[in-house]
Amino acid sequence: MTDWVIFLLGMLGILMALTSLTFAFIVAVKLARQAIRRLLKQMPKPKPRQEKPKMSKEKGEGVTFNDIFMFMIAVPLVLLWVGFAGFVIHSGLQDDSVLEQIEGYTTLIAILGGPALLIIKDALDVWKQEQAEKTAFYKVKAQAVIDYNDAAQKQAQQIESKAQEQEHKMENKK
Repeated sequence: MTDWVIFLLGMLGILMALTSLTFAFIVAVKLARQAIRRLLKQMPKPKPRQEKPKMSKEKGEGVTFNDIFMFMIAVPLVLLWVGFAGFVIHSGLQDDSVLEQIEGYTTLIAILGGPALLIIKDALDVWKQEQAEKTAFYKVKAQAVIDYNDAAQKQAQQIESKAQEQEHKMENKK
């Protein structure tokens, strides 16, 4: 049983190493692209052509460093932590020898759990912030609709009032 767990942890370590190498490669490519863009900016530019206005989905928001970090490091770490904790619980219920070595397993879960919990907390904070922004947006939108309806009602009342005044003036002239 322990040989299988050691093999599994070794494979997970190799997988994490490959993930970090991929992450480093992506960062290097991004830095190279930025250097090439800087070099191209220094070259004389041809006459600029008119650009079409960008639509809301074309804001030019590309993949950021934080996006890469989250998908290459944070997500696998959280999944590894949850998976290993589930594996230890399942194995502990099936095999008594796991319970004899539970201190080592809980230490490993704690080592993985520290950063994983921070990542989860940050993700929840970002989600809460997005929800607060949505709520604020809808409050402003609702207030704008209320203000618009009030203004339309006042305008309709003013138009009706002016029409009645005009009607009275026309009756008085007769």
